[in-house]
Amino acid sequence: MGIKPSYIKTIGTTLLAKQRENFSNSFDANKQQLGSSASIQSKRVRNRVAGYITRKINTKRHA
Repeated sequence: MGIKPSYIKTIGTTLLAKQRENFSNSFDANKQQLGSSASIQSKRVRNRVAGYITRKINTKRHA
């Protein structure tokens, strides 16, 4: 789909390092978790971070 901006990767990596147990391999569940754990104002940025986290979790699980 394209290259992720560095701020998406930074936010996602930081949240995964601190709160890995709160995130799952489901995009919708991660979206809800971001709504409660991070103060991201933009819906688009929240969705992109949730997608990045979901992708990271799924690739680590399959590797």
